[in-house]
Amino acid sequence: MFRAVKNVTREFVHPLCRAARVFEAERQDASGERVLVIVTTMELDPTSPRYKKNLVEKLSYAAKGYLSKSSDATSYVLVNRLRNWDQ
Repeated sequence: MFRAVKNVTREFVHPLCRAARVFEAERQDASGERVLVIVTTMELDPTSPRYKKNLVEKLSYAAKGYLSKSSDATSYVLVNRLRNWDQ
């Protein structure tokens, strides 16, 4: 289960990021973890011919930098916009 975390002090901003928000994820043992969810339009599937490893690495590096400087989240995940998902 995910819940949006309110009062996050600093936003994650990057040219390859379309949106970002910190969510509280509940683990199976009922403990919680704050996860930075980053929405992007670039291809994230490494088997796709449109996948650009260097761009994914740039965005991942920026996310890791954000996590190291912020107490808002402990991990991150890159996702595509919902309309880009295959049915």
